[in-house]
Amino acid sequence: MTLVDIVKNIRERPGAVRLVAVDGPGGSGKSTFAAQLSAATDGAPIVHTDDFASADNPIDWWPRLLQQVIEPLADGRPAIYQRYDWPTESLAEWHTVDPAPIIIIEGVSSARREWSQHLSYVIWIETSRELRLQRAVERDGEDALDDWEYWMAEEDGHYERDPTRERSD
Repeated sequence: MTLVDIVKNIRERPGAVRLVAVDGPGGSGKSTFAAQLSAATDGAPIVHTDDFASADNPIDWWPRLLQQVIEPLADGRPAIYQRYDWPTESLAEWHTVDPAPIIIIEGVSSARREWSQHLSYVIWIETSRELRLQRAVERDGEDALDDWEYWMAEEDGHYERDPTRERSD
């Protein structure tokens, strides 16, 4: 399936606001694909799960994204959320995302069961574990390898409990 096919399929889905999840494990290429999808959909806004997750809470941060982003947008209201800042390990500036025909939710567990009923389309991105670790070390340095091993184990547990890949479009 090409990007043009995916955009066509998304636009055919009903609703004034179509929430599109780009999910998959860390380092698989989700952010790159989400940027391409945004460009192909006339600049659809992107909300990153990395703005909600943290190093010590890689998976169970989801209630804040559900309450501040998913539910308001699904109801046609603006999403207003505070971005988590990784370097300072604290909440940072506030962001507003107005309802739009297509809004992309990008990141690990972006298509999670807790809000899957609000999603119009789910895209699963997968890459080998070896390549994901290579990308992580290139981006974050060798010192981050232990953190990535922990993060990947947490992701594995999440995807075992919530088989997103099987629900993807």
